[in-house]
Amino acid sequence: MMSTMIQTAQGLGLAEMPIRADDVMKLLSHVAQVKGMKAAVTHSGRGALLTGASAFVGGMLGGPPGIAVGGAVGGLIGWITSGQFKSVPQILVELPAAERQKLCAEAMAVVKNLNWTDAAQLIALVMSNSTLTEKMIGVLTTYLTNELKAQIKYAE
Repeated sequence: MMSTMIQTAQGLGLAEMPIRADDVMKLLSHVAQVKGMKAAVTHSGRGALLTGASAFVGGMLGGPPGIAVGGAVGGLIGWITSGQFKSVPQILVELPAAERQKLCAEAMAVVKNLNWTDAAQLIALVMSNSTLTEKMIGVLTTYLTNELKAQIKYAE
């Protein structure tokens, strides 16, 4: 486990990375909530699986015409269920640990020179500095579009 020296109320002290990572995830959630960020994560694999499964069932029940009908129905269901927008804070909560760690590492690069004691202080520091806020939005946007292949929209 990595430790980092930070300024605390009692002077300099060690901060364990999981605590700092948790603070950074709270910051990312706050920034996304303030900006009203929503993302639609595409599940192309799930759509292909659904199409293949329904084509198989269609083929079993209706022969060759059933394959075509089953594939079309499965493709339609996959298309309808894909692209549903969810709030970015909700997506962040649902991220697997490895993905959360990857996102956290990118965000930590932005806030590594800040001294904070808890998530509230980190949020206040970043939100009061428009440059840092924009950098955090950039980290989130890049991660969501490149890693999760998500489409992002912002509140009006």
